[in-house]
Amino acid sequence: MSEKVLEKEVVGAVDNVAPTPDTGSDIDQIEWTAEEEKRLVRKVGLVVIPLLIMGFFVLQMDRGNIGNALTDFFFRDVGITQNQFNIGQNLMSLGIIPSNLVLYRVGPSLWIGCQIVAWGMVVVFQAFQKGLAAFLVTRLLLGLCESGFIPAALYTITRWYTRNETSKRFSWFFIGNMTANATSGLIAYGILHMRGVQGLAGWQWLFILEGLFTIFVGATFICFFPKSPSEPVSIFGYRYFTEREAQILTARVLRDDPTKAQKNKHMRWKEIKDALTNWKLISHLVLTVAGLAPAATLVSYGPTLVVSFGFGRLRSNALMSIGSWLQLLSNLLMGYVADKWDKRGPVAFVGVLFYMGFAIGNRLLIFSDNAGLRFAFLTLVIPFAVNWHPVNGAWMALNAQSAGERSITMALLIMGANVAAMIGSQLFQQEDGPLYPKGWAGIVALTVASFLAVSVSNWQYWWLNRREAEKGVTETKWKIAAQCQLRGLPWRAR
Repeated sequence: MSEKVLEKEVVGAVDNVAPTPDTGSDIDQIEWTAEEEKRLVRKVGLVVIPLLIMGFFVLQMDRGNIGNALTDFFFRDVGITQNQFNIGQNLMSLGIIPSNLVLYRVGPSLWIGCQIVAWGMVVVFQAFQKGLAAFLVTRLLLGLCESGFIPAALYTITRWYTRNETSKRFSWFFIGNMTANATSGLIAYGILHMRGVQGLAGWQWLFILEGLFTIFVGATFICFFPKSPSEPVSIFGYRYFTEREAQILTARVLRDDPTKAQKNKHMRWKEIKDALTNWKLISHLVLTVAGLAPAATLVSYGPTLVVSFGFGRLRSNALMSIGSWLQLLSNLLMGYVADKWDKRGPVAFVGVLFYMGFAIGNRLLIFSDNAGLRFAFLTLVIPFAVNWHPVNGAWMALNAQSAGERSITMALLIMGANVAAMIGSQLFQQEDGPLYPKGWAGIVALTVASFLAVSVSNWQYWWLNRREAEKGVTETKWKIAAQCQLRGLPWRAR
């Protein structure tokens, strides 16, 4: 919920002044300059974010390469039908583990890194699948191994950054996802030409080479990712920040949001209950499910749709990357604007509005003979398919009241994304192809639902903020005056 103007002006000014030494807290006593903090934030961005981006890159690459495999006779070689393929995609989305509960205990470097290595091994072994049973098992295992990565990564980001820095960093994190979408088609275009090498199909080489690269990324993550802001040391003892820098990293985040103080490695039942009973999350989760379901369909069937427009079988993989590159740029822009203006709701609203508009355009054009126009609208819907998602995630995280509640909230966000993937995997049915009029009608309905959900989210916070304002500023002024008196600072009511 947005802070009231009076609180932002006065409390913000109070928080930027170091408390008096008699507080007895090392975190309260440490001081630093704005330039020093700026350099430190830049350094965090060079140490923490790139490794998380690489993890997300290989996750999306390994999750989405099945769509590229479809253009290389995957159904025929494995011996499954399109509808059986959809069932396998559903099983992958069923894989859910209590990731952040484990993260609390073992830390991000080991937990996240081991997940990456695990799903990389599954990707390699799925190159040798044959038959429906093997296909279903490998998709389920891949979903189980991947499911904990995103909530663990999002929660980890909130531990390193302040509230007004979160949306931008979430957007940077999602660059890994979108870069994978943008490059996987180009990579697949080259690898799929290896059909026949050593007697293997092109899609088999795709899984083997990308799986081995994933294992390498996971091992790198384990070796180099720092344990925490207060203990910024790799598993082998390499220290990225000085003792003073570590103190500043911890102090700046906790002064901004004291709820991020993690005093133990166990989540309290109250935090779980608060997250699960928070009615304000309902519209966010509806937005996630309804909005991401069509995106899941486009990832799986995008290259196949381009083939149906009349483009070449392997060339379609490369053409699909155009929309993904545009998506990457729009994602960065939305994250920057959301943090710059401190307005996450309106930014998400605009993204979903364009998403709905281009989805409707695709549905209206399915019977058109103009292949170029159909490809253009398919390309234009992709930049808005998920660029609102990291902003929505940051919006949810900022409204959590404690570290544990924030962790559960991020897990709920990813569970919503998994449900969306299950729905999306069933939108395009074999009997509805190759134009998929029913599937596109479903996509339009879901984007309309996501637009209504983001509208409700914006309205509910506007209403709650207005209700708080109508209670009067007397109580707020009293709290601010008490803080100023406690810290020995002058205060004058306005």
